[in-house]
Amino acid sequence: MLTQAKKEFIEFMMSCDVLRFGDFVTKSGRRTPYFVNTGLYRTGAQIAKLGDFYAACVKETCGEEFDAMFGPAYKGIPLVTTTSASLARNFGIDKPFFFNRKEAKDHGEGGSLVGYKPKDGDRVIIIEDVITAGTAVRETMPILMNAAKVTAPHMFISVNRCEVGQNPGKTAVMEVMEEYGIQVHSIVDAKDIHEYLKTRPEYADVLRLMEDYMAQYCVF
Repeated sequence: MLTQAKKEFIEFMMSCDVLRFGDFVTKSGRRTPYFVNTGLYRTGAQIAKLGDFYAACVKETCGEEFDAMFGPAYKGIPLVTTTSASLARNFGIDKPFFFNRKEAKDHGEGGSLVGYKPKDGDRVIIIEDVITAGTAVRETMPILMNAAKVTAPHMFISVNRCEVGQNPGKTAVMEVMEEYGIQVHSIVDAKDIHEYLKTRPEYADVLRLMEDYMAQYCVF
């Protein structure tokens, strides 16, 4: 269901040029009529508002029932930072956050993690941008598991593309749940974007392309 909050988020992404319509190729090699690039948020106001959307999703989903937040490099770094700030500012939920370097530091204290040092038993929520084929998740989990004996009960993303993963009939989100026990929560999903486009006659051509794409690659 396209709620007012979801509509606002879709229009926010469009206003920031983060949600684009056209002809694109995803990380998994699929040609798609829409693309989400969170790397295009580029002002203080934009990243602050984005954090508010993520923080509201976290608050609604798990409240304070977690110990730390992790943002996978690179795009997850500003996402986890702004989400943690918004949680503290808007809801009084002040939780530690951390992220990884792509290259391990070989001087000072060394290591590949920056910020909070996770401890055995920690419940870590992951803040990411999108999931298409689940590749990034499979890269992220070993990093967390090598840091401490943590659990990752929840992951929060901007958009769930609802696309088939490595196994027919299952989305990448379903696979992540089965492989790692992670519940993935998105602010919006492909169905929401589809519903939004139906309210905008000027996007009639894009709507048809999106319906063809969803029929080929999406699982609901």
